[in-house]
Amino acid sequence: MGARSRDRPQHFGAPTIFFVPLLGILGIKDAALWFAHQPLGHFIVVLLMCAFVTFFIAKGMKWYARLQKYCFWVGTAGLLVVFLFLLFGNNAAFQAGLERDAVAMFGAQPGVYEATLAAGADAGAVAPLVGGSLAAIFLAMGYITFFNLWPNWGATLYGEVRGATDFKRNFWGMGWALIVTTILAAVFFLLINKTMGWKWYMAANGAWWNYAWGYTDVLPPLPVWPYPALLAGFLTSSRALQFIVVLAMSAWWFGWSGTVFLSSTRVIFAAAFDRLLPEKVAEVEPRSRTPIYALMLMVIPSLVVGALFAWNIFNFQTLTLCSTLVIAVTYLGSTIAAILLPYIKPDLYQASPITKYKVFSIPLITVAGVIFGGFLVFLLYEWIIDPNALYGIGISNTSSVIFMAALYLLALVIYLGFKFYRKRQGIDIDKIYEEIPVE
Repeated sequence: MGARSRDRPQHFGAPTIFFVPLLGILGIKDAALWFAHQPLGHFIVVLLMCAFVTFFIAKGMKWYARLQKYCFWVGTAGLLVVFLFLLFGNNAAFQAGLERDAVAMFGAQPGVYEATLAAGADAGAVAPLVGGSLAAIFLAMGYITFFNLWPNWGATLYGEVRGATDFKRNFWGMGWALIVTTILAAVFFLLINKTMGWKWYMAANGAWWNYAWGYTDVLPPLPVWPYPALLAGFLTSSRALQFIVVLAMSAWWFGWSGTVFLSSTRVIFAAAFDRLLPEKVAEVEPRSRTPIYALMLMVIPSLVVGALFAWNIFNFQTLTLCSTLVIAVTYLGSTIAAILLPYIKPDLYQASPITKYKVFSIPLITVAGVIFGGFLVFLLYEWIIDPNALYGIGISNTSSVIFMAALYLLALVIYLGFKFYRKRQGIDIDKIYEEIPVE
């Protein structure tokens, strides 16, 4: 890629998988492109999503659980249809559909398939689907693990769910999330290679991101993000079927959208319950049993963050690049605690069902923790030090590191401030966190 000329607004999530493709399918081209490229369009989506999430979480966990279950199965059905499109389609049919629909929906110029290949080559988008050395595999591992951190995002809530003390249920709950996601991704890539052509798909992404990140001012031949479900829909000429499939695929986004707020509001509620935030925050709405004030502490700042991101104020889009990395840092802290648990808190460890699992008389939790911890240290080195300049999320992006460090510092200030405040009230916060009660 060439020198980066400027930043332009980035649109992820609902704009790219909901508004842009559906408006394009409906023939409302200008509105579709507006949502694809305009900051105000992104911010409107932020407002709508916050309203949607607030409504369902405020209704209570039962309502949100129903929504998630519904969205999961609808999204799964949509993915199955996408797989069938790709399985029974061929490259010639895809090229014909792309030429027909990309022009009609988004105003692309004729010859978009070949033009995309050329634009991708200019962007340096070269990544074969198979092959490569062991070193190349390890270089790709950082990207793959970034992708796999998200299926277990809900692990922060596992201690709150029914059966939390069932080790096998927790293990396979997380394990199957990773296994199934990885298998589906592998199958999806093979189907893309069969029907779209892996080289073209990589070129489409390279051309889009080369423009989106400001390395070029030339709009790519396909002027919207190459959303795989939409591209698969080009294999049918039925606008109704295209609309239904894309709408079904978007259900996964709507079902997932509240998870971040759910886990975060749970943390805020717990902090207030433990006297690290004002008691008002821990109040629960009696009918829905929802911590409304904790929810508002997430929603209102989200609107501010959404505006900063949409208009890229203070170059905010680059400040958030370390956010996924922080998940791994959190996992590393938990891993170290797990390694040491049998030795520093033996009573607590002995009360756990994992006690019976050992490897040569060494607790399994310690063995697994050392292996996983070593892997995380390797990944954090690759992401933060970034010796091959692959990621741009570590020390090379100092503004993002400083921003994340500032957030941690703010959390520390809040913790120490309330600890001092509660101590003056006669409440010792250290006693609250000294040890989790043995069940």
